[in-house]
Amino acid sequence: MSKNDAAASPAELIDARIAELGDWRGEQLARVRALIKEALPDVTEEWKWRGVPVWESGGILCTGESYKHYIKLTFAKGAALDDPAGLFNASLEGNTRRAIDLHEGAQLDGKAFQALVRSAAQLNHAGRAKKKAG
Repeated sequence: MSKNDAAASPAELIDARIAELGDWRGEQLARVRALIKEALPDVTEEWKWRGVPVWESGGILCTGESYKHYIKLTFAKGAALDDPAGLFNASLEGNTRRAIDLHEGAQLDGKAFQALVRSAAQLNHAGRAKKKAG
């Protein structure tokens, strides 16, 4: 990341992170990002917590953290989402979040992932509508 992070847009910072990773993790993060944008064309990209890509629609959908041996996709309200394809494989013990850890060679089911992203957006928007009505 450059010293001018403050001047860069979240999308530019995410582009830079993907390029910086330069290996399968960057490829995986780029694929996940493309799947999210395809599922929700109006999704907002953010850059939070000193270097974490975040996708939002009515609130946080998921984050895309990169570690040495895996990419972690954490869904802010994952515990409230149906996951019929069984994508969630990490952070299963919590009451709120759920995560998908992608290790090298992992094949993420794109359609199931997009369904999860859409469900997360619907949950966020339903919660906002409830707050406005209340």
